[in-house]
Amino acid sequence: MPRTVPPRPSQSRTPAPSRRLLPALALAAAATLLAAGTPAQAAPTTIPGGPYTGMGDCPVSAPAMTDPGDLQVGCVVSVTNAGSFTIGSTTVPLTSPIKLQFGVYWDKSAPVVTFPDGSTANQYATVAPSGGQLLTAQPAQIAIPGIINFLPGLTSIFAQVELAGPVTEFTPLAAGESYPVFKLPVKLHLSNTFFGDDCYIGSDSSPIMLQPTTGTTNPPAPAQPMTGNPGTIAVNNDPNGHNALIAAFTGATLVDNTFSVPGASGCGLGGILDPIIDWTMGIPSGAGKGSVSFQQTDTSLALDSSLSDLTASLGASAGQPPSAAAHH
Repeated sequence: MPRTVPPRPSQSRTPAPSRRLLPALALAAAATLLAAGTPAQAAPTTIPGGPYTGMGDCPVSAPAMTDPGDLQVGCVVSVTNAGSFTIGSTTVPLTSPIKLQFGVYWDKSAPVVTFPDGSTANQYATVAPSGGQLLTAQPAQIAIPGIINFLPGLTSIFAQVELAGPVTEFTPLAAGESYPVFKLPVKLHLSNTFFGDDCYIGSDSSPIMLQPTTGTTNPPAPAQPMTGNPGTIAVNNDPNGHNALIAAFTGATLVDNTFSVPGASGCGLGGILDPIIDWTMGIPSGAGKGSVSFQQTDTSLALDSSLSDLTASLGASAGQPPSAAAHH
């Protein structure tokens, strides 16, 4: 990546889907984030605000982020406000926010990906947050076919998306490219009076592997491709004079219909209800049979070449009004 162009001033735009997105961020990040991190400071004791809103659990003291060989370190918070999750023949509406938060680092191996147009982007490893959960989601209610839902949890099913492993291959500059922004392994926890406490679709060892993109998917036939939207992208320098670079992606839609879904397990005494749930929901199902659409997604990413400077940036932002992009 080019490393000689200085950071560009604050900007906000809605990029055309046919163009390579975020050249300003790619060049600015390369120019600004070169040196290895300096010794880490303690995690901030106050709640970050401004463009760092929601990053209070960023794991700035984690060993992976304090490694002096890291070329870049950062914090991510992302909130999805709408959408749906189709499993087999059943669609689960996303009626409440889903939040992702984690730290990122770009180590001395400097991993990059190359897109079809020849442009490249850094690919980051992730670190779980220090205080809160990496994924936070509320249960969604599913109607049972042919049954009037007069008593939720008895005449309906609650489904909750849960994490089934770490987020991997985080590629923020894939926004607008037909390439996954990250890989997210999940499982679906089903709750009903008759199901027991351990009724799941997917597991830690056999997850539903989501690879959402803001570009266009490539599912196997006869499934049709889905196309997302990178939303509006803004690139800003730290407002308090530090070296951190902040990218905000607002109003994005991330989609995927390339994943497979395993059958249910642990439903009812001894799993007696597993085959009934499989038949009702149309699972197991192969790639292209299900889909996910994460809509109205707002993401904030802070990057710095120095961990101590990133920590100082978070601390200096405390007391600032919350950022609209990250505050829900």
